[in-house]
Amino acid sequence: MSSASEANQINPEKLEAFLGKVVGDFGAALSSSLVYIGQKLGLYKALAEAGPQTPAELAARTSMTERYIREWLINQASGGYIEYDDASGRFHLSPEQAVALTDEDSPFYVGGGFYVVKAMSNAVPRIEKAFREGGGLLWGDNDPDLFIGVERFFRPGYRAHLVNEWIPSLTGVEEKLKAGGKVADVGCGHGASTIIMAQAFPASRFYGFDNHGPSIEHARRAAEEAGVADRTSFEVASASEIPGGPYDLVCFFDCLHDMGDPLGAARRACEVLDDGGSALIVEPMAGNTVEENFNIIGRTFSAASTLCCTPNSLALGGPALGAVATEDALREVVLAGGFKEFRRATETPFNRVFEARR
Repeated sequence: MSSASEANQINPEKLEAFLGKVVGDFGAALSSSLVYIGQKLGLYKALAEAGPQTPAELAARTSMTERYIREWLINQASGGYIEYDDASGRFHLSPEQAVALTDEDSPFYVGGGFYVVKAMSNAVPRIEKAFREGGGLLWGDNDPDLFIGVERFFRPGYRAHLVNEWIPSLTGVEEKLKAGGKVADVGCGHGASTIIMAQAFPASRFYGFDNHGPSIEHARRAAEEAGVADRTSFEVASASEIPGGPYDLVCFFDCLHDMGDPLGAARRACEVLDDGGSALIVEPMAGNTVEENFNIIGRTFSAASTLCCTPNSLALGGPALGAVATEDALREVVLAGGFKEFRRATETPFNRVFEARR
């Protein structure tokens, strides 16, 4: 047998293991749509509130069709998202499942991610076309569930880490905000990060900017509901044309890598910062080499990058840094924008948190 034939010989055990992985991924992909439905229709919350339920009981409680509820429950139990008691024929959420799927104030809440998955899946025809022809897909042209999902997915982490860890890791910023400073939140989306900071630092003023008009309208309403409208303002603006200043802090939360002109954004941030101010740049966790992304986090963020982040930048003629941009690539852009210092201030399993100073 030739060496080429030996190299191509199939290992039956490896093939079986790979096919098992593929079938598991089939189930995961299909089930993600059902998790989205469970989030949208409040099925998990109904289980969490009522305790163990039969399909008929859950259907009655939620005013849904029992036949669909029965299939949904079987799917969710088979995937480990809910529990089943064969003695009673009832389904329930464990405490761990309940916090992850229903408690939107918990740092462990992941329900928003399924809005993101649904929206990005709906972009597939346009991304397929971009693969063939080039170009991209603007952020604002995505399924509206993307904007809802991004807020719900990132807000728990911001609530857990932004005020308690990220801002204290910066040089002198916490003291300035306690005394009364000015903050620009660039790419603020629905305003979750802006509102969290405004609640924590009532003596400071916060200005949210985003190029997506409907998100800015949502942010204004959210600030009113949160009771911080008196110290926040939201405006449609490009990141390379940040209005106002000088600011003690300019923030980019999970957005610099999406931009069509990240260099222009960095340059403008440098221009509007006050002396001694800092830029806070939060980016998805990623490695500095390709192989460092071969893990569940890298798989998730590289998928999101392919379906959303990279297409937005390419649609604008940008460099497409992407969600798995290396630290070296981010440093290069930030320093080229006029900053003299760039360092990783802290991190979480999902985030790299950088500080840039003039």
